[in-house]
Order: sequence, then structure tokens, then C-alpha cells
Amino acid sequence: MDVGIDLEGSFIQSVTDLGVPAGAAKAIWMPLPMILMLIGATVGVLVTTWLERKISAAAQQRIGPEYMGPFGLLVPVADGLKLVFKEDVVPAKADPLLFTLGPILVVIPVFLSYLIVPFGQNLAIANVGTGVFLWIALSSVQPIGLLMSGYASNNKYSLLGGLRAAAQSISYEIPLALAVLAIAMMSNSLSTIDIVEQQSEYGLLGWNVWRQPIGFIIFWIAALAECERLPFDLPEAEEELVAGYQTEYAGMKFGLFYLGSYVNLVLSALLVAVLYLGGWSLPIPISMVAGWLGVSETSPWLEIIDASLGITMTILKAYFLVFLAILLRWTVPRVRIDQLLDLGWKFLLPVALVNLLLTAALKLAFPIAFGG
Repeated sequence: MDVGIDLEGSFIQSVTDLGVPAGAAKAIWMPLPMILMLIGATVGVLVTTWLERKISAAAQQRIGPEYMGPFGLLVPVADGLKLVFKEDVVPAKADPLLFTLGPILVVIPVFLSYLIVPFGQNLAIANVGTGVFLWIALSSVQPIGLLMSGYASNNKYSLLGGLRAAAQSISYEIPLALAVLAIAMMSNSLSTIDIVEQQSEYGLLGWNVWRQPIGFIIFWIAALAECERLPFDLPEAEEELVAGYQTEYAGMKFGLFYLGSYVNLVLSALLVAVLYLGGWSLPIPISMVAGWLGVSETSPWLEIIDASLGITMTILKAYFLVFLAILLRWTVPRVRIDQLLDLGWKFLLPVALVNLLLTAALKLAFPIAFGG
């Protein structure tokens, strides 16, 4: 079942009931999911940048932003406005076309990946049958934009940053894909909605993190490397490369890199929540909640409460992981580039392969426990 089609039909029916022609109602619907996705992802970035400042300040025993709006909540808005109004500079010897296309290629695949993220059973833009593989395919486009930006800048530091970004992405994309493949094997599906539903029957005990602890660790480490978060921020290491592939960028082009980085972090946290932490499912099965309240599982009020709690649970799980990512920034030192590549190729890749083979063996030996 395609959840997006259900939402589309309900919206078109509601609009046509108001006297609007069916063709016009469909035209109104078409841009709405993308607009909602863009707004939601941008708000998530604003919240994450504010949290980055406050959590970083707490880790360093500082106060952080306090006076620009209540609790400094307007600081991310000020950051965005500053980047919008800054002068857009293109270096004299840079390739203007590639220099402009680079940031666009970085941001668009990340936004498109939000299409497969479910916030509830009926709250996903599209239930793509090969959702997790679509995300892996889209995420492999981003390094092309980073490499393009580094090459087009005509700057040795930018080129080194772009090369590092490409090498880092290739190194960690394969363990990431193998970890996802183990989840798909257990769930008998590549759809993110099916993966969450498979975890929701037994509440907390049914989450994949208990059946795939090694895969969870591999996925989280590889996701941090894909997002270029400390201790894996080698492509833009300030002490070595000034700002890496971002060195020559200013204004909104730099803002797109900034936006893409945080959008990718939130997306990775959401995917960890969906694949390993039960997504929208509650720690207690909804059937038990219905029994405690003495109401039927098909009660409309229970369905509304379940949907509201599902959205809240998905966001809370994701932002708990964002909190851990920010905390890692101030507690773990940056690794060297050779250490980073060794970790990906010599450790995570073989461990991910063994984890996949072990998952296949356990699925054959214990089909009920491992989704046979």
C-alpha cells in the first residue's frame, strides 16, 4: 500500500467537496508534500543548530546564546539571514558552472531522502518498496558535489578537502549498506514503513537494536562519517585545510553546505530511529495501552493518541541521537585521515560482512526470532 496515495486521495476528496474541480485539486496537491518536507527539514535544522550551541556550551561549562530571543532561539534565524544577505563571491580563476553546481548537488539528494522517512503509519510522503536502497543511492551522489566544489574552487586546500570527502564517503558507504542489508534481511522488506511495523509488535523488546547491536554501532559510526561530524570531519579540518572544500565559498553557496550538513545529520538520526529504534512505535505496545485505558484498539480517540505519540516518539528518538552526535564533538579527538580510512576498510567492512553472514545464519536457525 502506498501511504502517499491515501493521503492524496483524502486531500483531493476534501478539496473537491468544497466545489473545486478535481484537476485543480490535484494540481494544488502536487507541490504540497515537497513544500511540507522542505519546511519540516529546515525547521529541524534550525532546532539542531540551536541545540549544537547550547549543548556545546554546557559541555564547556558556558551559557551559550541567551539574549537573542528567549533562550537564544533566534540565533539560527539570524545565521540564515546573514548568509542570505552576504555577498556571493566567485573566485576569478574558479570554474563558475561547477562552482555553482557543487553546493546544489550536495543539498538536493539529502532533501530527496526525506521522502522515505515515516513519522507514523500514515505519515510518509511515499512508501517506496526499495526505500532504504533509494536512500543509499541518493547519498552516493553527495560526494560528487563535494569533489566538484573542491575541484572548481582552484584552491589546493579545497581540492584536498574534496578528495578527502570522496575517499571518506566511499570508505563508509559500503559498511553502511551492509548494515542496512542485514536489517532488510530480518524484516523481509526494503520499505522503511514495513521495517518499523515489523518492530512494533512487542514494543521496546521488538526493536532491531537488540537483534542487531553490531549493525547498529556500524550504522551509527558510518552515518557520522557520512555527515562529516567529529571525529570524522577530515574534509573540512580547520587546522589542516582552512575549511576544505568550503574555503572559497561565501553567501548562500556556503549556506547550502551549512544547511546540507545539518539536514544530513537530522536525516541520519531519523533513519537510525526508524531502522533500529522502532521508529514511531512506543516502548509499550498500543494493545497494552488500550487494555489499561479500557478502550477498543479501533477507537478513533486511541488512533489519534497513537498517531500523535508516534510523531513525538520518532522526533524524540532522532534528537536523542543528535544530542549524542553533538556530545561526541566535544569528547572525542579528531582522527587522522589514514586512521579514518583504516577504520572503514580494515575494521568496519569485515565486521559488517561477518554481521551480515551471522544474520543470515541466525535467520535460518531461528526464523521466528529473526524474521524468517
